[in-house]
Amino acid sequence: MSQRYPNPSFARLALAPGLLSAVVLLAGVAVIDSDWFTIFRYAISILAAIVAVFAFQAKQWWWLSAFAAIVVLWNPIFPLSFEMLVWQVLHLAAAVVFVVAGLMIKVPQAKDPTSSRR
Repeated sequence: MSQRYPNPSFARLALAPGLLSAVVLLAGVAVIDSDWFTIFRYAISILAAIVAVFAFQAKQWWWLSAFAAIVVLWNPIFPLSFEMLVWQVLHLAAAVVFVVAGLMIKVPQAKDPTSSRR
């Protein structure tokens, strides 16, 4: 049995959490001044840590500083307070970072020894 498409040598593991984070960040703009913002802070911080792990696995160290900054800024335990406009700009910028990182971070995959059989 021949395969039309060979197995890729990498996977974009950060794409799903990156896109989910962008959606959460854009939805979070609506609740910046409410009590719900704490829940959004938890979600964004956790998703940033997950994407940072994938960046570490992919040996793309330059993404770690961006996601460390996101974890610190949206940290719900020691919250930072900014004006509404600053939060809105930060949410948009972080959403762009998540989407770009999700597209750019490629984690190498191990070769499947059974895929070369005919």
